[in-house]
Amino acid sequence: MKIGLQIPRFDWPGSPENIGGKLVEIAQTAEKAGFSSLWFMDHFFQIGFGHGPVDAPMLEGYTALSYMAAVTRNVKLGLMVTGAFYRYPGILVKQITTLDVLSGGRALLGIGAGWNERESKGLGVPFPPLGVRFEMLEETLQIAKHMWRDNRAPFKGKHFQLEEPICSPQPISKPHPFILIGGGGEKKTLRLVAKYGDACNLLLGTPLKEFTQWQRDLFANRRERITRKLSTLRTHCEKVGRVYEDIEPTTLGPVRIGADGMTSDDVIKICCELAEIGIRQCIFNMPNTHEITPIEAIGEEVIPQIRDL
Repeated sequence: MKIGLQIPRFDWPGSPENIGGKLVEIAQTAEKAGFSSLWFMDHFFQIGFGHGPVDAPMLEGYTALSYMAAVTRNVKLGLMVTGAFYRYPGILVKQITTLDVLSGGRALLGIGAGWNERESKGLGVPFPPLGVRFEMLEETLQIAKHMWRDNRAPFKGKHFQLEEPICSPQPISKPHPFILIGGGGEKKTLRLVAKYGDACNLLLGTPLKEFTQWQRDLFANRRERITRKLSTLRTHCEKVGRVYEDIEPTTLGPVRIGADGMTSDDVIKICCELAEIGIRQCIFNMPNTHEITPIEAIGEEVIPQIRDL
């Protein structure tokens, strides 16, 4: 079992003046503590759901990851998850490749269909219908595989046409940067995971009362729900001839270690339960990440206990 850290908010005391310095402290502490991966959201406005108001501080994800690459040495780096329609796919592949090369092979491509209409329209980004967004997601995944094979033949899709998809240099990660597809949709998203992904990501929810009832309900039925979705993923793998075990199931959810939240034992219990049903990486975000001690607590008290699950 591996542990990842997502940083979804930047409104801690002293923000925005101390955002850069605090992120360095968070990233270096997480790396030292043994976290496997470090993630930002791919949002331009804050999304709510317990993370803060829409106009709370929010960083552009790939710029922030590049900054993190310069101050860390081992931790993997990605967005949880890129909205496929936010960037032209050829440019997105170049961004991920650049991050991979500059970080020494640590880039992750986290990607999904995208959903945030308000930020899209707010910043002038066209917001296609859901079915079109899924078509764009699949073509983006095809383009990524195409370019990371150093295939320079034209790509002709329904939504995207690339006349000369040169990707030089090629990524350091082999055969290509790890592809995580976010979302638990059983008809479309998990089918795309089976065809193109190296990992899936399913929402865990949270027992924390400061988050929404929807998130608490997700947590309450986590075992049955996640088990069902992994079974569906296995079925999709069988249909496309993919080895299910080659895909890394992951989860994402908030925890708060501290007097007003959860204990390290609570987090260990969650990890053990998820490992039993096949999850191989738990990615957590923490409202009090900026306090640093919660990161250290997971490194000292949680990671040693769940490493061999």
